[in-house]
Amino acid sequence: MADNDLLLIQTGGTIDKDYPKRKGGYAFEIGDSAVEKIMRTFSPRSSWSFRTVCRKDSQDITQEDRGSILDVCRDSPSTRILITHGTDTLIETAQFIGSHRLKKVIVLMGAFLPYAFKGSDAEFNVGFAVGCLQCLAKPGVYVTMGSQVFDCNEVCRDDVSEEFVKKFTSS
Repeated sequence: MADNDLLLIQTGGTIDKDYPKRKGGYAFEIGDSAVEKIMRTFSPRSSWSFRTVCRKDSQDITQEDRGSILDVCRDSPSTRILITHGTDTLIETAQFIGSHRLKKVIVLMGAFLPYAFKGSDAEFNVGFAVGCLQCLAKPGVYVTMGSQVFDCNEVCRDDVSEEFVKKFTSS
């Protein structure tokens, strides 16, 4: 992998959720990577590689998992990395990785509806995140959701709408 290739990292989250496949199943299961499926449809195809670190709901992501994600980012020769992550703890993971000041452009993103669902925002969010990865010049860790991109230290979730928004800071 060249340093300008994209590295795609799966951690799980809503984007990868699917209906249970086992008999008597009642809860969603984390399935195959949505970002990998979506990237295979892009044309022209960017040069990329893929890695699964974990397949968890983001509420189940631990500090050990975050350390594993960080290790993969740090050890990769790629300078542009996309991490799919559940939205509940996406900001915490982004800030954890950001605190280590890697000299790479790293984007974390997720989806509010699973890729398997009609009307999912997953495909748009992946396309937007890949575009951001290719345009952002300053190394850092970013969060992209919908059509917005945020520095990982300048984003929060609105308590009412649950949208990702720029953090309000008083001067």
